[in-house]
Amino acid sequence: MRGLTLYVRSRRAPAALGAAAAATAVVWLLTTVFSDPGEVSSTVLALTALLLVAVVTATLGGPDDTLDRTAARPWGWLRTSHLAAALGWMLVLLLATLLTGTRFGPFACVVRDTAGLLGVTALGAATTGTARAWFLPLGWTLGAAVFPGTGTAGEALTWQTQASGSRPASLVAAVLAVAGIAAYVSRGPRPRTSSENV
Repeated sequence: MRGLTLYVRSRRAPAALGAAAAATAVVWLLTTVFSDPGEVSSTVLALTALLLVAVVTATLGGPDDTLDRTAARPWGWLRTSHLAAALGWMLVLLLATLLTGTRFGPFACVVRDTAGLLGVTALGAATTGTARAWFLPLGWTLGAAVFPGTGTAGEALTWQTQASGSRPASLVAAVLAVAGIAAYVSRGPRPRTSSENV
């Protein structure tokens, strides 16, 4: 248990959990005050999921890159558990609003957007490093929010803002989630360069 506690602290997970809860509360409160009761728009949902994933991104890398590569720890299990816990916490925060007048929903969109964006971020952490892992999710989601797509290709490219019944959107999100999780679990975060350590 001591090793797990050290892992959680080294990843700054408690602070990230609190920040994610605070961010969700602020967005929910602003949406409650400035919009009509009911489900938020798909754009607001996607941007809120993006905000939560950005908060979680900081936990994907530890302070010591060499420690993340040692064979002394069961990294595959730890990384899988880490991503599962992060996804679970984000889903709990968003789905808790289903009990209120202002809701982040529908359920399928919450799961799709959160899992897909976490997968993109995990893929970014494995390929470009934790410091830059949020670049692609941010750019892609902002693009989807500004240019909503139509047709099969459009729905696939703007999967974050599509309706819950969109099969191309669900397929793209699922592929991104699986690919990102697989890359992060197998490789871990890309080691920082000397310029990033300064």
